[in-house]
Amino acid sequence: MRPLMISALRALGPSVASTPLPEAVRAGIGAVAGLIIAGLFVLSPAVDSQLGLYLIAPFGASSVLLFAVPNSPLAQPWAAIVGNTVAALIGVAVCLHVADPALRIAVAVGLAITATILCRALHPPAGAVAMTAAMSPDAIADLGYRFAVTPVAAGTVLLVVVAAVYARLTGRRYPMRQVDDRNAHRTADPDPAARIGLSEDQLTDLLERYRQNFNLGAGDLARLVGAAELQAAAQRVGPVTAGTIMSRDLVTVGPDAPAERVAALFRRHRFTSIPVAGPDGRYLGMIFQIHMIATDVRPAGPAAALMRADMPTARADTPLGDLLTLMAEGDVDAVPVLSGPSLVGVVTRTDLISAFARHDPRGPGG
Repeated sequence: MRPLMISALRALGPSVASTPLPEAVRAGIGAVAGLIIAGLFVLSPAVDSQLGLYLIAPFGASSVLLFAVPNSPLAQPWAAIVGNTVAALIGVAVCLHVADPALRIAVAVGLAITATILCRALHPPAGAVAMTAAMSPDAIADLGYRFAVTPVAAGTVLLVVVAAVYARLTGRRYPMRQVDDRNAHRTADPDPAARIGLSEDQLTDLLERYRQNFNLGAGDLARLVGAAELQAAAQRVGPVTAGTIMSRDLVTVGPDAPAERVAALFRRHRFTSIPVAGPDGRYLGMIFQIHMIATDVRPAGPAAALMRADMPTARADTPLGDLLTLMAEGDVDAVPVLSGPSLVGVVTRTDLISAFARHDPRGPGG
């Protein structure tokens, strides 16, 4: 087979990277939940000419965006709500004034695309909303412009609310990040992974220049560039792993250790974090000094009540680049290193800085 034909056939294949099964299931369950809630509590599968509260097919398309690709600019609340509503208004107007069915459908969809782009509310299901109105002259005759309010606007708002709640419950972010979102420390500085020296205007200009502003937001672009810089920095220092730089002679506390003992260890060793381990060396969690200060002036209770268990962990063979990402995204100053369930070491931010200083091929001041 000729190379040109192979290239052409390859272009017809999937362009999206493979997605883990849990993520695909998460998106599907979210759509099920959103449409069930909409169908049970607000909308109805049957057309109600009095209230206009009924399910329409474009809600299924909106669910694909809201639950499967919540980071897409096309899935954001403004795009979904305004886009669907504007398209509905256009679809109704065209339906009431254009008699020919084929012309009516084509004009409604074309005008909806143009209008939603101008409103900065492009939402692909909006084309289906306009088409639904244009194809339903009897329903539109009963509802008129109320069709844009109910079911379209009301149903879209409900789906957006469900999508936001579901994203938070499943560890995702919706609506998407903005460049000026406050960081975990509640200051105006961007997250460390997004501090790339480019302003929001510069990031937006890049997206527009490469015609990607419909596919990615400026905030997520900053995070991607920051992650790429971290990965590139890790590659410059060579094959350094957590096992190479971790601290091995650890000071730990048991889950029943009182808060006074934990505080005394912080004062004695000047640590910023102390691991909590069981009698058999099993890792249980990590106590951070800053979290103790933020929780109470005089923290009380056993170590198990002070520790943080839902934090990233690493193995001895975890590359340096992954450690950078774990600390940046996990909002932690140290990452425990495990062998199975057992704690074997800890890597701190200081360890990472020392590793870069020792392994930077450009040398001091390079």
